[in-house]
Amino acid sequence: MPAYHSIFLEDRDVGLIGNFPVLPLRTRTRGPAYTLPPLPPNVSDLDVPTDSESYDCVDEILSLFRANVLFRNFEINGPADRMLIYGTLFITECLGKVRSNMSSLEASKALNNVALDHFAIPGDVSFPLNQAFEPARDRQDAEMLRQYISQVRQEIAIRLHARLYPGGAGPSKWWLSFAKRKFMGKSF
Repeated sequence: MPAYHSIFLEDRDVGLIGNFPVLPLRTRTRGPAYTLPPLPPNVSDLDVPTDSESYDCVDEILSLFRANVLFRNFEINGPADRMLIYGTLFITECLGKVRSNMSSLEASKALNNVALDHFAIPGDVSFPLNQAFEPARDRQDAEMLRQYISQVRQEIAIRLHARLYPGGAGPSKWWLSFAKRKFMGKSF
């Protein structure tokens, strides 16, 4: 059984930096991404339909994480799959920072710190998947890529927290069970 691929592979007008896609986001975080419209009032942030104009790559990363993290190999069919890989690796890093005895506020701070920590981008020596990603052309593109990835990381952290602590109760043991998994044998 193959891994699940991105539905954004069909989008041909997506900007690229190197071969990393700059996909639109439904976000309140500042950054270079094109902002999608907010969700209608009757739609939960945890359950956005894929045909919604507000469905973005972060929704897809979170919904496919539990299935894709079980695979050691992932065939890349296009730039949107690279976003899916990056997001899946970032979620595994986030889950490693959350402990079962953390309160919602402590976990929120931990996830925010992980999202804002210094991170490597494609082309940096410490980037874990340089064989699958091309570096940016120049320093200006590299800085834009860093800003975009930072925006994506912050949005993933916010939405992951909502899934980890549904209703503000203790952390979801189901999500935390994936904390020790390594996607494709890699981690940040």
